[in-house]
Amino acid sequence: MINQLANDRYEKGRGAQYNPKNRFLKGEYVQEHLEGIDDWEHEKRNTEYIVDNSKTLVNEVTSPDVAMLWSANPYQGCEHGCVYCYARNSHEYWGYSAGVDFESRIVVKKNAPALLRKFFNNKNWVPATISLSGNTDCYQPIERKMKITRALLEICLEFRNPVGVLTKNALVLRDMDVIQELARHNLVRVLTSVNSLDEDLRRVLEPRTTSYKSRLQVLETFSKAGVPTGIMNAPIIPGLNDMHMHDVLKAASEAGAQWAGYTVVRLNGAVGSIFKDWLYKSFPDRADKVWRQISDCHDGHVNDSRFGNRIVGDGKFAEIIKSQFQIYCRKFQLNESKLDLNTKDFRRVVIGQGRLF
Repeated sequence: MINQLANDRYEKGRGAQYNPKNRFLKGEYVQEHLEGIDDWEHEKRNTEYIVDNSKTLVNEVTSPDVAMLWSANPYQGCEHGCVYCYARNSHEYWGYSAGVDFESRIVVKKNAPALLRKFFNNKNWVPATISLSGNTDCYQPIERKMKITRALLEICLEFRNPVGVLTKNALVLRDMDVIQELARHNLVRVLTSVNSLDEDLRRVLEPRTTSYKSRLQVLETFSKAGVPTGIMNAPIIPGLNDMHMHDVLKAASEAGAQWAGYTVVRLNGAVGSIFKDWLYKSFPDRADKVWRQISDCHDGHVNDSRFGNRIVGDGKFAEIIKSQFQIYCRKFQLNESKLDLNTKDFRRVVIGQGRLF
């Protein structure tokens, strides 16, 4: 159900337009009458950064349909504000809302580098690729100041542990020196997510991300530097960007991408109401059609938790998307080889012994 109070305004620069109730909290503050409180959430909300002294950083990924075994997220919540983001639901575990809170209250794991070093020095760790941004973007705006992701890459280089990076932010180019050295040892791959080339769509769908053009430049720059690169054409949103797939994969291939993947949007938990509210405000002329086509890809529902199906959907429309993706990948020579990162040179490093270069 769309939040009717939120329909009276549209906050530019944010994906979600309101805060749905946190399913784990019994109570909440609500505005029942518009005239009751003059300034209720009408002032622009500044982003707040909350430092957390986390106990763990690396998570084992047990989902059988996800192409990663381990993930590490130095930040929870994401200022990029992508309205469809599945990670929004995880913000409720921190006591916040999956809506505006997710993109304006960012949890910063300042001790992440120390946690990763401790993790690698555990005698039970068997070297494997750790994916940065398995949940939220490791290069969101605050990384420019905090440099936590850079420190994690440096530690992976010290220990010679392979790492994967997925980001929508050109800030990743700042760390070219470390990433290029990782690549020299076959320890890294860099992926960027591009689901359209339409900047007008990006500004409302992914309001605080780097432009699509800049993301393609990320691919080109790393590719020319000898760093393995790829693209996630994700998520595919029927009626909004599914018709852009050909041009996206063509542009990615021309920029040097070697691999590509895709997902069909799914709107689990609070993301469903957040996305629907945004959709009817942003694209009222086609909202009904888009909503219907999303549900057609998930057995009549917009949410889907079935392994395998949840990623690429099912039904006729999902099959068309899958077929087009396969055709375009063959046409643009994507996914023609497999990348196996190096796990043989892993070494444990006592503090004070490591040398980066």
